[in-house]
Amino acid sequence: MNTSYIFLADGFEEIEALTVVDVMRRAGMDIKTVSITDKHEVKGAHGVTVTADTLYDSTDFIMPEWLILPGGMPGSQNLADFQPLATLLKAQAEGGKIAAICAAPALVLAPLGVLEGKEATCYPSFHEQLATGAVLRDVPVVALDRLITANGPSAALGFALAIVANSMGESVAQEVGSGMLYYPKRPNYYF
Repeated sequence: MNTSYIFLADGFEEIEALTVVDVMRRAGMDIKTVSITDKHEVKGAHGVTVTADTLYDSTDFIMPEWLILPGGMPGSQNLADFQPLATLLKAQAEGGKIAAICAAPALVLAPLGVLEGKEATCYPSFHEQLATGAVLRDVPVVALDRLITANGPSAALGFALAIVANSMGESVAQEVGSGMLYYPKRPNYYF
């Protein structure tokens, strides 16, 4: 299994980023936090500073398993404005896996055409922007074969488990979820 990357910009939603990292690491997946700034320390939307594993400019993104975008404001807009990430996401969309939550599907992926004709969800106040190219689903998580989107902080655990289920199978996702006292036999994903 290849390395996955989650991108951190100033103003990222802490719950959405750190839940994904925690759950994927519990499942034994290799995930790295990547600062798109010129420093390892990235300040979240609610004042929590996180030290990223690596800087964007010093990372070789060779055949990544997942490229993951947390939401938050202005974090999602900062991700959208970072042109090297846009180029990487377009290349990944040609056959790789992408996951985005909260404002990121609408602000980052939709303008790149990544969601064109695909079912997706996002934070409710961004529905209009998402629906310009995607088929909007007003549900917590939309899990497709190579694209997973979610609507916000309360969906972060289901979002992370959907990524694990996609890569490692439903039984691993159930085991990780159960260990975290997340009980549903089948999480409420929209397929």
